[in-house]
Amino acid sequence: MIVRGALRITGSATALVAIYYLLPLNHSSAWVAVTILVTGLVVFAALVALQVRSIIRSAFPALRAIEALATSVPLFLLLFASTYVVMATMSASNFGERLTHTDGLYFAVTVFSTVGFGDITAKTQAARLVVTGQMAADLVILGLAIKIIAGAVSRRRQPEDADGAQPAGDTPR
Repeated sequence: MIVRGALRITGSATALVAIYYLLPLNHSSAWVAVTILVTGLVVFAALVALQVRSIIRSAFPALRAIEALATSVPLFLLLFASTYVVMATMSASNFGERLTHTDGLYFAVTVFSTVGFGDITAKTQAARLVVTGQMAADLVILGLAIKIIAGAVSRRRQPEDADGAQPAGDTPR
């Protein structure tokens, strides 16, 4: 099970990164950037919802939760990386320099990890708003998404009563 899970994690992450590098982001417009980000965030939210259901139903909820995070977080980071590359292509003034796919991914991970080296910086109001949006979403991801996934694991681990229903906390039976 662990080997299969590790292979799924590796395959998912590899596929996401390959798709990211194959996208022609340097020939995009503002509408493409907005569409990628908004559509991607909706897909991300749907993915997390499906993953929570999968964790609750899994015989190995902790392993499934690790797989869920290993798919969700790269998708989230690649969405913002894509947006940064498109914004840098649209206008050189958005960031301190033009961004390649690697630069965009590096910047998204730097923002996510709150390291902030300062070598790539958002220069325009639009770029700063998108980066601020990522920072706020990072807090939600780190707080809410991890809490939801951990809750799904603990909910799945609770013993079921005779009817197959989950017990309701401290309520007497």
